[in-house]
Amino acid sequence: MVYTAEEVIDLVRSKGAEKAAEEVDVVTTGTFGAMCSSGAFLNFGHSDPPLRMTNIMINGVEGYGGLAAVDTYVGATQVSETDRTYGGGFVIEDLVAGKRVSLEAWGPGTDCYVRKNIKTSFTLDEINEAYLYNPRNSYQNYGVATNTSDRTLHTYMGKLLPRMKNANYSSAGQLSPLLNDPHLATIGIGTRIFFGGGEGYVSWQGTQFNTTVPEKNGVPVGGSRTLALIGDMKQMSHRFVRGLDIYGYGISLAIGVGIPIPILNADIMRNCAISDEDIYANLTDYSVTSRSRPVLAQYTYAQLKSGKIEYDGQTIRTSPLSSYRNARIVAATLKDWIEHGEFTITEPVAKLPEHSAVKTLEIRE
Repeated sequence: MVYTAEEVIDLVRSKGAEKAAEEVDVVTTGTFGAMCSSGAFLNFGHSDPPLRMTNIMINGVEGYGGLAAVDTYVGATQVSETDRTYGGGFVIEDLVAGKRVSLEAWGPGTDCYVRKNIKTSFTLDEINEAYLYNPRNSYQNYGVATNTSDRTLHTYMGKLLPRMKNANYSSAGQLSPLLNDPHLATIGIGTRIFFGGGEGYVSWQGTQFNTTVPEKNGVPVGGSRTLALIGDMKQMSHRFVRGLDIYGYGISLAIGVGIPIPILNADIMRNCAISDEDIYANLTDYSVTSRSRPVLAQYTYAQLKSGKIEYDGQTIRTSPLSSYRNARIVAATLKDWIEHGEFTITEPVAKLPEHSAVKTLEIRE
C-alpha cells in the first residue's frame, strides 16, 4: 500500500498513527524548485587525433577544464559569455530535452594529446556518460523573503517589492521529502530516489548540512539538512529538469525530486502525516545585507499558501518559488512506479550525520 505524503494526512487523522502504520507500506514525497547547487559531469569521448580539453565551451557556457582529457563539469549557475539569460541550467535542460548543443574546446597540445582545438556539436545520446551530481538539493525547509527597504530587490528568492509589499517562499511544505522524515530515520547514503524524471541516489550529505536549526512540531524552522544527489541524465525527463533565469540574480536549475519513505513504525507514520498547518517558516528581511538576517515573524505553510499573511497590521501578498503542482506529480509518479514494481525501495548503506553545524567563512588579511 503506497500513499503520497498529502494523501496520508487524512488517513492518520481518521485512524491514528498506529493503525495507519499497519496499513501503509510506503509514503512518497515530492518537490520541484530551484536547486542552484547543481551541475552535470559529461564525458565526450576522444576525437581523432585526441585533445586534452583545458578550456571548454558548451553553447557558449564555460565547462570546468581541470579534469581528465575529455571530462567536464557544467555548473547550473554558470552564465553564458554572450547571453546573460542563458547558462549551465539551460545547457542541462537542452541536453535532457534531446537538443543538439555546440562544443568548442582548446588544449595545450602534448605528445599524447596532439590536437589543440575542436569545434563540433553533440546530443545527450552521442556522448558516453552524462550524470547530474548536485552538492546541495532538497533543502529541509527554508526562510520566507521580504523587503523592508524603499527599493525593489532582485534576489535568488525572486523579486522583492519595497516596504513589504510581497513575500516569497520556496518549499513544497507537507509534500517536501525532508520534512516528512525530519531526522532522516529512513534516508541516507544509497537511498534510491526519483530524480529529474528518472532514478537517482542520495550520495552524501548535502553541503551546508545543519542539524542545529530550532524545531517546531518536530521539524526545523528554516534551512537545515540537505542532500547531495546523483543520477543518470539519460534517464531524465525534460518535464522535471528546467533551466531558470532569475531576473537580476542569475541562472539556476529547477529539478523534481521525490523520496519514498518506508513506514517501519508508528513514529515514521506520524512524521509523514505532518500538514502545512504544522510546518512553520521564518519571515526574514532581505534588505539586510549581513548573513544573519533578522527574523520578523513565523508563519505556517497553510498561511503562506493562502496567498497572503498579516504582519504588524499590514497585509503581505505571498508567492511560491517552487511548484506545488509539480511536487504532486513527482509524488504521484513515484507512487505509480512503486505500485507497478518499476521502483524498489533501498535501505541506506550509511546514515547521514546526526550532528552537524554550518561554519562561516572568516575574512583574514
